[in-house]
Amino acid sequence: MKKKRKISPVVPIIAAALLFFVAAVSGLERDRQAEGKQQLEDVLRRTAAACYASEGFYPSNLDYMRRHYGLRYDEGQYVVYYEVFASNLMPSITVLDK
Repeated sequence: MKKKRKISPVVPIIAAALLFFVAAVSGLERDRQAEGKQQLEDVLRRTAAACYASEGFYPSNLDYMRRHYGLRYDEGQYVVYYEVFASNLMPSITVLDK
């Protein structure tokens, strides 16, 4: 006759703690990515505003901001949509994860 092995009450507690830890780390990573996108969008808006303040027009494209204002970001991680309506109106700026 086989004896049934009892599972120690510590095992479910450890498993629950491990699951909680993994969920917390995953949540932190999502928050970090969202913060990175928001920071890039803020930098793009500030750079465009600085150009307007110093030169009297908003940059026509991202290359202008790269050449004249030193803009750099990870193009492998983000896609930036930069749409200019007129040189005296703030461009529409959208940052998305790749």
